[in-house]
This record gives sequence, C-alpha cells and structure tokens, in this order.
Amino acid sequence: MTLRRSWVESANSADTTFPLNNLPYGVFSTDPETMPRCGVAIGGMIFDLHKAEGDGLIDLGTPVFDVPYWNGVMDLGPEAWAALRARLTELFAEDAEALPGYLLAQANVTMLMPFKVAEFTDFYAGKHHAMNVGTMFRGPENALPPNWLHIPIGYNGRASTVVVSGTDIVRPKGQTKAADAEMPTFGPCKWLDIELEMGAIIGGSNAIGDTVTVQQADDMIFGYVLLNDWSARDIQAWEYQPLGPFQAKAFATTISPWIVTKAALEPFRTSTPAREKELLPHLVEPGPMLYDIDLAVTLAPKGKTATTIARTNYNQMYYSAAQQLAHHATSGCAMNVGDLIGSGTISGPEKSERGSLLELTWGGKEPLTLDTGDTRTFIEDDDTLTLTGAAKGDGYQIGFGACTGTIREAKPFAK
Repeated sequence: MTLRRSWVESANSADTTFPLNNLPYGVFSTDPETMPRCGVAIGGMIFDLHKAEGDGLIDLGTPVFDVPYWNGVMDLGPEAWAALRARLTELFAEDAEALPGYLLAQANVTMLMPFKVAEFTDFYAGKHHAMNVGTMFRGPENALPPNWLHIPIGYNGRASTVVVSGTDIVRPKGQTKAADAEMPTFGPCKWLDIELEMGAIIGGSNAIGDTVTVQQADDMIFGYVLLNDWSARDIQAWEYQPLGPFQAKAFATTISPWIVTKAALEPFRTSTPAREKELLPHLVEPGPMLYDIDLAVTLAPKGKTATTIARTNYNQMYYSAAQQLAHHATSGCAMNVGDLIGSGTISGPEKSERGSLLELTWGGKEPLTLDTGDTRTFIEDDDTLTLTGAAKGDGYQIGFGACTGTIREAKPFAK
C-alpha cells in the first residue's frame, strides 16, 4: 500500500507518523477548564470527534464521543470500528471538503489516557529476552522454563498504575537483599529498568467459563500502543520466588497516547517464528498475527541530549497478542472491553536489540556509555526514557507517538 493523500497537508509528508493511512485514536485536553475529548491524529493536527459527532459529521448510531475515553466505541464491536474508520477516511481524503474548524494543532494540546484500563496482564513472550534473562540467572542450559515453548507465560499486573506518556514516574521503594546479607533492607530501588513492549487493547469480551480461539482473540483486539512496563529489578530478585513479580512491577506502566488500529497495521502483518516445539491446537495461529514494527529506546540524562540505546522490531516476538489473549481465556477467564495486554520485553538477537537495561548491561556488569559521556547500568533519577515505534510503508509510516517517562526521586516512606 502507498501513501493515501489528504487535504490536511501535514498528513502527506513522509516524515509524519500520522498519515491518512494511520488515523490513530486518542484523548486530548485544550485547557484545564474544558472537558477532555476524543480525537483522531492526522498529520500534525487532531480532529475533534466530540464536535464532529455533535454536528452530525460522525454517527455510529449512538453517542459515543460525549465522554473522554474510547471504551464506548470499543464496546460497539468490529463493524462499528470499520464504519468509523471508513467515515474518517472519507472525511480526510484529498478530494473531500476541508474542515479546518474541527482541527487543532497537536502542539497546543495535552494528551491524556485514551481509554479506561479494566485489567492489565503482562506477558514474558519474547524468546531472546527470556533466553538472556534466564541465562543470567540459571545458565544457558536452563534459561527457558520447561513450559515456555508451550504457552505464553504471563502475570496479572495493576490497571491502577497504567499512565499515559509524559507522566513522571516516582522511583519505587521496597525490600531487597544482598547475596551476603542475613536480612533484607528497605529503601528506594537501585536497579530501576524499562521493558520495551507493545500493548494490545481488548475491545471485545467473553463470558466467564467461555474460551476463545486465536482467530476470535485477534478479532477482539481494538488496537495497539507502545508500552513500557517499568521494573524494579532488585526488588523483583528478592520477591519473585515462588509466585513471580509483584511490587517490582506494580508501581507504573506507561503507554503511548495514540491507539493504532489493526486496520492501519494490516499491511504489516507477519508470522511468528517457526515453532521449536509444536503448539497444542488451541494456540495455533490460522494466519499471520504479528506485525513488522520498528522500535527504539532513548535515554536522556537531565538537561542532556538523548542517546538511542536499543533498536529492535515487534516481529521478534515468539507469541502474538492473539495467542496471548486466547491463552488468557483458556481457563474460562472472562476478558473485558478495556483490558490491556503487554507483549513482554521485545529483544532481538543482537546486543543492540535488547529491550531492557538488564540485558543491555548484562545485569549491571557491562555499563552503557551514552553519547553524552555519561555511563549507566540502570536508570538514575531525572533520566528520561522514551520508546518510539513505526511500521514503514511505501512512502509513509504508521506511528504511535512517543512513550515517555522521567524518573523522579523516591518519596519518603509514610510514618
């Protein structure tokens, strides 16, 4: 597919990640006194859907843009999703009537959470990441748990601490224990890390007790965001046995502000890698369900320029989001509109493709040297970490906006 041209001139640039081919969904605010509202990114602008619905330009059969979140649209199902995208494509086409009164410059608004997160589940479904981490802690012979090649491993996270890009992240506190210490100590995390992930937003549901096929799971996915599941590695090392991550992952998860739909990503579908062990039938994909999306991470110390510390691609995942969702429901677990599924850390085979500092510095033993001359093993206070991603087409690209967070010092413990 090539670039679809629009009457919004900034959408026709090869540099924008928001061409007419994309049309991602977000929520924005113009000032503290005005109600936030839903919008669509087109070039450097945002189309005000609350105003457009009120004036009759958009009609999905029931009002859905009178609230500042996308859950109502998700709840209408795939036919409505397709109808909305078709209508927006019609409104923004190059030969359509220009509607400047509905556009606002992205530079002049504040982006907010695009949807209400019902539940958050994070997976551990990237093989290179799992091999790297497993090798560090258990050696290469035992890097992957026995179940890893048969099911996508995951754990339930915290919906309450999912935040939108640009939100500061307070350094977490918790118990840690040195290898030679008799007792643990309590204090701020010292090994603070990122996890470069994609997030799948669920727009459908299944009743408790029901299961879904991989195809049905793919049909239930409304769209995707970039996702950074911040991780306190020293807290995690002490607490995770035998039940896995808890407080080390509960303090913050950052997502990008724009939901990119499956329709926009359709030209970039690709297959998961060849299976090392045959999957059971309920997890076999009926077709390509991953996406070819270039990803990058930058780190910027306070007041200094950013250094790109990793580049990889979403196509490195061993399990797709559809497989993860189908597995999640295999027990009869009810999945709901607004559920968020994290892919797990996305790493590639090369050192430069590792999606966490834990891997990039090999547990802190191999410090990174930034372009500024600073070195890092893990994240320091006032560092800013940014995830970016885009699928690259013929003369256009499909992006998500930045997924950014700045670390602030730990707060005093409550007394």
